[in-house]
Amino acid sequence: MLPSFYTTMMFKDKITELLSQFLQENPTLFLVDVSVSESYKINVTLDGDSGVQLQDCIDVSRFLDSNLDRDEQDYSLEVASAGVSSPLKMVRQYQKNVGRVLKVKTANETIEATLEQAGDETVVLTWATREAKKIGKGKETVEHKREIPYSEIKEAIVTIIFN
Repeated sequence: MLPSFYTTMMFKDKITELLSQFLQENPTLFLVDVSVSESYKINVTLDGDSGVQLQDCIDVSRFLDSNLDRDEQDYSLEVASAGVSSPLKMVRQYQKNVGRVLKVKTANETIEATLEQAGDETVVLTWATREAKKIGKGKETVEHKREIPYSEIKEAIVTIIFN
């Protein structure tokens, strides 16, 4: 008999394969995360190019339930959308949020900036700060633009702005 870690990993692989099948039929949705605990609690986190509707979560849940056998392995299942305050994890999430304000943490700083571009390897952020004038007294607005590799981003969260 395999140790529980291995059976949990094999079960997770089966879930991931099923999700891949479902998402091929629903290309506007994408998988952000899937986890399976040792007690077989499945947590699926989805996102979508135009957001995720409740019906999308229901459809994924029903698809998984219909393709898994509870007699073979009992489990609990939770399917949810990536929350507004959830950190961005995938390039596709950055790409769908171009034009929005992000709070980006790197090893050295935290920047609140507009996401101007999201490429395959980097993002381009723009923001303005008030800084002391180089000549004379007072402050001036200075525009900043920086390209940051995803590998340097520790966390990025969409900032919700209420007008």
